[in-house]
Amino acid sequence: MQDSLTYIDALKHPIFNYITKASENINTRSYVIGGFVRDYFLKRGSLTDIDVVSVGSGIALAKEVASLLPSKPKVQIFKTYGTAMLRFENLEIEFVGARKESYTENSRNPIVEIGTLEEDQNRRDFTINAMALSLNNDDFGVLIDPFNGIDDLEDKVIKTPLNPDITYSDDPLRMLRAIRFATQLEFTIEKDSLLAISKNASRIEIITKERIVTELHKILGSNKPSIGFLLLEKTGLLAYFLPELTALKGVDEIDGERHKDNFYHSLQVVDNIAKNTDNLWLRWAALLHDIGKAPTKKFSKKVGWTFHAHEFVGSKMVYKLFKRLKMPLNDKMKFVQKMVFMSSRPIDIVGEVTDSAVRRLVFDAGDYIKDLMTLCDADITTQNSKRYKQYQKNFQIVRQKIIEVEERDRIRNFQPPITGELIIKTFKIKPSREIGIIKEAIKEAILEGEIPNEYEACYNYMLLKGKELGLQKN
Repeated sequence: MQDSLTYIDALKHPIFNYITKASENINTRSYVIGGFVRDYFLKRGSLTDIDVVSVGSGIALAKEVASLLPSKPKVQIFKTYGTAMLRFENLEIEFVGARKESYTENSRNPIVEIGTLEEDQNRRDFTINAMALSLNNDDFGVLIDPFNGIDDLEDKVIKTPLNPDITYSDDPLRMLRAIRFATQLEFTIEKDSLLAISKNASRIEIITKERIVTELHKILGSNKPSIGFLLLEKTGLLAYFLPELTALKGVDEIDGERHKDNFYHSLQVVDNIAKNTDNLWLRWAALLHDIGKAPTKKFSKKVGWTFHAHEFVGSKMVYKLFKRLKMPLNDKMKFVQKMVFMSSRPIDIVGEVTDSAVRRLVFDAGDYIKDLMTLCDADITTQNSKRYKQYQKNFQIVRQKIIEVEERDRIRNFQPPITGELIIKTFKIKPSREIGIIKEAIKEAILEGEIPNEYEACYNYMLLKGKELGLQKN
């Protein structure tokens, strides 16, 4: 990893020359620190977010940099935090004065005082985020690494600069950040640090739901989300904000009958789906698709373990979960609900893939039929290669049938060509329940394949149903 010190392409960007000049002008020393430096040595990411620490006023440095830049960008000042931010080209640069921090027991918001670079590095969450690169003329590009973060990058280890017990107790959000970085980078959390997370797990209760969800989103958005969720469960954190998942853990056995561990199954489904989609909400659906199994689990001597209506129960649980975590109760939540509710539908029709069953599946899924099939594909987690191939073969049959039915019947999100207004006009009746009965009958006839989704056929079927209801054509 030491060879990476010669990797200076990112530091050749003109913005750093402006920061160096501005630092000289106001007689301060400045350093780029944090995620930029970490990703710089990992040669990872686009390096567009830059954190600059000034041994002095970060706001004053930001203003001086802005005055030197040709574009004269606006400086956004956040007095409460003593920080400032400006944008230059595709970069977002945040400036802060070096500081030291202390904490009270009931808040993660620190008491902040002016500090040295060393004190600023001491307050950083992890060694790999405490490294700094000098932006000063006399030692430009030199690495200041008091906690050997460069070695931890090499060893792929997440470790706190100071005592992890104090670090996590002071700011419990760092526990989630440790797990998130371990997931994103596929690093290991150092042993003492992992024990400290377990010890301080209850401290997560002082963190806002919004902050927790932000970290969960980043874990879910990683290449292998199961890394994070296994760590969350192992440390005891998961039970504080996603008890619906921890309730799935474990295998029961009665009379020699066992069921699979639905917690580990759910994590495997998330990993599977992560290979095929970046859709965050579809990944949420994969994570939650079986949450209804814990409250619906029953054992019958005749049929063994059952989870009747777990999809329906699970979809209802999604709303409560989103509300509790203060997640959006909008179309995204409804999408997750729909995916959970329909998660078994394609599997249920595999045995007998009739046109009628496929039409109903496509009609109910609407524009989300592709997402639903992606979810169901990910739900195949059997380790039996013969069974896996059979599942894949069956799913290919369903997919082909969907294409055929879509092309022939135009069923996705279809609206039967007979409107309520036409029924009123045809039979010269007032708004009544008969209108709903006729419309529903037409829809069912189309889905069952009794009539094509065409105006003339539907019109004649309307007359037939109207006659059965004692209505006369006007």
